[in-house]
Amino acid sequence: MGTKNRKSQLLWGVGSLLIIAYALVPVLWILSLSFKAGDDINNTQFLPTPLTIDGWDPASLSLDNYATVLSSDLFLTALRNSVGISLIATSISVVAATLAAYAVARLEFPGKRVLLGVALMITVFPIIAIATPLFDLWRVIGLYDTWPGLIIPYLSFSIPLSVYVLSAFFREIPWEMEQAAQVDGATSWQAFRRVIVPLAAPGVFTAAILTFFMIWNDFIFGITLTSSEAARPVPAALAFFSGASSFEQPTASIAAASVLVTIPVIILVLAFQQKIVAGLTNGAVKG
Repeated sequence: MGTKNRKSQLLWGVGSLLIIAYALVPVLWILSLSFKAGDDINNTQFLPTPLTIDGWDPASLSLDNYATVLSSDLFLTALRNSVGISLIATSISVVAATLAAYAVARLEFPGKRVLLGVALMITVFPIIAIATPLFDLWRVIGLYDTWPGLIIPYLSFSIPLSVYVLSAFFREIPWEMEQAAQVDGATSWQAFRRVIVPLAAPGVFTAAILTFFMIWNDFIFGITLTSSEAARPVPAALAFFSGASSFEQPTASIAAASVLVTIPVIILVLAFQQKIVAGLTNGAVKG
């Protein structure tokens, strides 16, 4: 048994390393590309040149790409749009989904399972299927190339996802705790706000993070429903990035911009990783 356990652990370890390498190598390559300058982007070395006799020279790292990106009005405006749209859509989605998921978890009504099934179906519905109809509709009613024109489609997909995640989490909270609060004199709203919501905080954080990531990384709506810098988010704006000049390949600059827009995602994951894991695992314990 001891030999089998060691072999099993070894296989799991090797498999984990392969998965980690598969996930990290493209990220590390983009990070390396973001520090290369000029014609150096055409070489196949992982680290920027030059190589000295003693090894790689850290002085060969160039921050010019990051300086170019941070001084670009196109990138800064797109970053402002992404932050504003993502925060507004996430806030509305989480508040609406929290109320809806609580009703789904606590009330019994006909079609309850069908409602959750439809919510799950919406989350996997291909975005490209409605991008073109929305393009035509938004141009007619005046929402094209505006923040609301992006926020509304994002809510259409993020609220069902949040409802599905939060309803499973609310079902784990004992009904007796809310009844005890009401016995002590709390109203239904006070019991929900002061007892249920704090207990459901891991699930709420999970829904908020998943929603924020989905909106932050969206490209299809961003490129289809905008035509100028007025509302164009970062993923779509990178397609129009031209670098320091029109005669320079923007590859390294786009890599630097990609690294910069990934930093907020990494910070959020590291800051709330315990709540995210708790929310995902807790909601999956019972159906």
